[in-house]
Amino acid sequence: MNFTRRAFLVSTSALAFAPATFATGGEVPFDRNLVIEMARDLASRPFAEREMVPQEWVDLTYQQYRSIRFRLDRALWYETETPFNVDFFTPGLYFPRTVKVETVENGMATPVAFDLDMFDKSEDVPELPIDNTLGFSGLRLRTEMHRPGKTDEFCVWQGASYFRAIGLHEVYGLSARGLALKTGDPDGEEFPEFIRFWLERPKPGQRDMVVHALMDSPSVTGAYRFNVTAGADCVMDIEATLFPREELSHVGIAPGTSMFLFDQTNHSRFDDFRPAVHDSDGLLVRNGAGEVLWRPLANPTRLQISSFVDTNPRGFGLLQRKREFSDYADLEANYHKRPSLWVEPGAEWGKGSVTLVEIPADQEIYDNIVAYWRPAEPYAAGSQVDLSYRLIWGEEPQRTPMARVINTAMGDNTFGEGRLAVIDFEESELLDDPEAMTIFVDSPHAETSEGVLQRNPDTGGLRLAFSFEPGDRDHVELRAQLLKDKQPASEVWLYRWTS
Repeated sequence: MNFTRRAFLVSTSALAFAPATFATGGEVPFDRNLVIEMARDLASRPFAEREMVPQEWVDLTYQQYRSIRFRLDRALWYETETPFNVDFFTPGLYFPRTVKVETVENGMATPVAFDLDMFDKSEDVPELPIDNTLGFSGLRLRTEMHRPGKTDEFCVWQGASYFRAIGLHEVYGLSARGLALKTGDPDGEEFPEFIRFWLERPKPGQRDMVVHALMDSPSVTGAYRFNVTAGADCVMDIEATLFPREELSHVGIAPGTSMFLFDQTNHSRFDDFRPAVHDSDGLLVRNGAGEVLWRPLANPTRLQISSFVDTNPRGFGLLQRKREFSDYADLEANYHKRPSLWVEPGAEWGKGSVTLVEIPADQEIYDNIVAYWRPAEPYAAGSQVDLSYRLIWGEEPQRTPMARVINTAMGDNTFGEGRLAVIDFEESELLDDPEAMTIFVDSPHAETSEGVLQRNPDTGGLRLAFSFEPGDRDHVELRAQLLKDKQPASEVWLYRWTS
């Protein structure tokens, strides 16, 4: 069950535009309720496929498609007092169906017409037919950030219901989605698509921008509202209204999708000069009971799914904690500049589980990590589900008083039996006296040693090392934490070792 990073941004399903009753040729009144009613109407009728663009567009090679570049001087609101510009992407290659885009100003929506003159292309791009199926495959937001008078891109929607963003001085890494359906299921995953967008024109001096999106899929439709603010962290406040066509027994709310190939836990499997290769290195969870859990990511040899059962979680996210160039030594990928993504629920989400899916991967072109909230109760067919949450994209959007885990390493216990686990905790006032610390190490599957705690002179923090004996087991769940005066002093470290 592997998906290439490029190809899995395209839904394996063909999806429908909004019905003809909502088609527009000029200005029409607009508000969020219109998108909700469109989603409700779509859900009341059988799913219908959208048209594909002409085959010549689909037959473009990867290099030809990449050489078709949007002209920045054709951006929406270019050289106006509007503080945001919007760029567009052509269809073709991995994007055989298009999305409709409209601008909203003074409560009126106006379509943005596709024009091939918006793009420059290289000489090896063939002549491409233009017909009424053509539109855009996605869009990109830009605004002035750290270069006075110049704009920088910070947010992109393209392919299925995928979107991604970055904070200041970061490069694109992991993605988010509007919704995940049946992730990791034996019968395969369903990929809903955003099929139509409305862009509210910001006023001069405004620092946030509102984007609406209509979603369609064989199982569900939805209306989304994104309030996006660029900055050191990119913050998105999201409202979503879902209309299931059928019962959604396995739905993922606020899903993040990332890549993890190797680090010090599994480097021996990869003949690579780099110390680590990943867009994210761990899942952080603040559960409803107030515990702070850190689960280092793994690249297993077989699909594995972990569920962290909870009620009303305070937040969760896929984080990239290693921030030095030397952690990766990659001059092109710049993994040390990839953003983390933190999810904060709005209204209480009730019972469910933070779910982590880890898919085997042998190359870094595969996005093999998915994390999302899975409600305990299915969403009923014909119901309306209203959700709200915040996404924060940045270096480490969520910090707690607990000492963080900054590195995990695994290897053979050279001078003893079994395996050795080494956990580095950051420098913290809570860890200033190693003698005052209580070590908690546990496993329901294997015998563990008591653990040794030492100061790490390189980090200034503490290093915990312990061994465990897996025997003939194919997996072992591990848990560790540092306590001070019987109170948590560090995050709870969780790990699933697999043979």
